Amino acid sequence: MAKIRVTKVRSEINRPQDQKRTLEALGLRKMNQVVEHDATPAILGMVNKVKHLISVEEVK
Repeated sequence: MAKIRVTKVRSEINRPQDQKRTLEALGLRKMNQVVEHDATPAILGMVNKVKHLISVEEVK
């Protein structure tokens, strides 16, 4: 399965509660924190929901 690397690049301050919870579900709590996930449909849906707050790259 493909892997993706997700980095938090913008703050969740003044964002809706569901976006804050999505970031936390992805494991992103601090600025510039990096996590790796499998590219499952559930994870990709969460990434799409907060794409304006994160940076995503594919891991080879």
